[in-house]
Amino acid sequence: MSEIQHPSAPLPQIRVRGRSFMALVLSPEPPLAAWLQGLDAQITRSASFFAGRPVILDCGLLDATDAGLAELLPALADRGVRLIAIEGADAAWPATVGWDWPQGFAGGRAVGPLEVPEDGALPAGSATGAGTLADAAQVQPSLLIEEPVRSGQSIVFAEGDVTVIGSVASGAEIAAGGSIHIYGTLRGRAVAGLGGNRDARILCRRMNAELIAIDGYYMTAEDMPVELIGKSTQTRLDDETLLLLPLD
Repeated sequence: MSEIQHPSAPLPQIRVRGRSFMALVLSPEPPLAAWLQGLDAQITRSASFFAGRPVILDCGLLDATDAGLAELLPALADRGVRLIAIEGADAAWPATVGWDWPQGFAGGRAVGPLEVPEDGALPAGSATGAGTLADAAQVQPSLLIEEPVRSGQSIVFAEGDVTVIGSVASGAEIAAGGSIHIYGTLRGRAVAGLGGNRDARILCRRMNAELIAIDGYYMTAEDMPVELIGKSTQTRLDDETLLLLPLD
């Protein structure tokens, strides 16, 4: 009697999804002991500043002979700083200073599914999330959000301005290549001027932000003028100083 052949079960479909990240960049400089003291002061002012955030270490200002270089990565790990990449370091540094080079990413914001072709090349726009925000940029120079931004949401629009008709909750984040306009209360984080736009501004009806930043210069809630908390404000960059000013 011949053996009965059963059809093989179909293989499961593998779904690939894009993720959009906004990483912080740390640029340590010698002497490293003093730089770490400054980092400790920042963490003391805002204990949650680095919590859960991917960080890129820019070593462009460092040399392999700098004192304390071998201890830098362990020191950052002890402070809860999660590195996803290192820039500006010589390829020989891991052997010279004994570093374990960071591998891979964690976290991020899930976006729509990606269609991955057989050659493995991702489609255009995948870096910003399966063409979601990238497609929006092709249609308009600004992004309009007509609802409140909830805690845990991250809106990244590097191509232009972002306008929110509503409030931005604590734990939420808005990042824009241009200016940010918020017609409600800003309780989360607002990062304007991505990519070096020093003329960008942050305007909101009520300022209660956890963090505001323009072109890499930032201010945490602890550093904001008390008299402007809860007021209509604009934030702009004056040379290398971030200014928080009243609108009324």
